[in-house]
Amino acid sequence: MSQDKGLSALAVAAAPAAKTVTAAILVIGDEILSGRTKDKNIGTIADHLTSIGIELNEVRIVGDRKEAIVAALNALRTSHDYVFTTGGIGPTHDDITADSVAAAFAVEIGEDPMAMALLAAHCERRGVPLTAPRRRMARVPSGATLIKNVISAAPGFMLDNVVVMAGVPSVMEAMLEDATQYLRTGQVMHSFTIPLARPEGDVAEILTKAQAAHPDVMMGSYPSYANGLASVELVLRARDRARLATAARHLEAALRACDIL
Repeated sequence: MSQDKGLSALAVAAAPAAKTVTAAILVIGDEILSGRTKDKNIGTIADHLTSIGIELNEVRIVGDRKEAIVAALNALRTSHDYVFTTGGIGPTHDDITADSVAAAFAVEIGEDPMAMALLAAHCERRGVPLTAPRRRMARVPSGATLIKNVISAAPGFMLDNVVVMAGVPSVMEAMLEDATQYLRTGQVMHSFTIPLARPEGDVAEILTKAQAAHPDVMMGSYPSYANGLASVELVLRARDRARLATAARHLEAALRACDIL
């Protein structure tokens, strides 16, 4: 049996309950919807948010249409503590995320002096001209805080509870790292994994009963198949480590009683 945390460590007294901090991701781009580009950012953001105690509750994907971006953004930012957007902040005509965010917040948008200085220095280092398309990447909604981009200089930004990042995975990761300093984080979600060389159907009833007995601990089963053999991982998740440890012990005991573990 492998586990994310030892049971003895999980049994440590839990800290006082903190308010759950929630988030949503808005992926922007026709290329995602067409299948031309395979999204690699959702998992990265989800992992990062989990590690800092922010609960990702929703992901939406919209095309490069201003009205769709504005509608989705306004819905998500009013129902979550944070919204993270990816895509649509480059130099081309279809990069309309910044304008859409400005429209959603009903604020002006224009060239940010610091963003322009960063772009100008980057272009000079590369020996390329600061063209009008490149200058578009310095346009930022009024009141936004710049998010650093150590990869290609053109910054992302944060406006109120919306974090706007690039779609290129390496650039997005750099922006996400810098944006973290501005986020309010919550209590970290802990997990415990029980791998079993059995089909999911063999443990479904046991897991259902365990979930009913421990409603404050999230339980899921994740089947896989390799070389014609079925296996499943049972994953328990909770913010309270003591409750997680108790639920894990009870589930393991039930599995042993049925000669499954």
